[in-house]
Amino acid sequence: MKSAYELAMERLQATESGERVSLTQEQKDRLAEIDRRFKARIAERDVFLKKQLAEVRQQGNRQEEEALLKQIASERLLLEEEMEAEKTAVRKSG
Repeated sequence: MKSAYELAMERLQATESGERVSLTQEQKDRLAEIDRRFKARIAERDVFLKKQLAEVRQQGNRQEEEALLKQIASERLLLEEEMEAEKTAVRKSG
């Protein structure tokens, strides 16, 4: 699975080489919906995990705090990669 960074770089290279594809209004709407859906999922996970993080910090458990910080970052990255994969599929469906 490609990272969000790799997918963004591919889009940038395609744009620079003149391969830019115009999107239909339906594709634009689907892309906007994907953005909304994934931003909501990311926010939901952030709120949940940051609440846990605050509780762990109050307890002074440094190891669990570090584990939660890593979990927050990895879950965000995973969701962003899923979002980019869905968006790429929509762009290619043109």
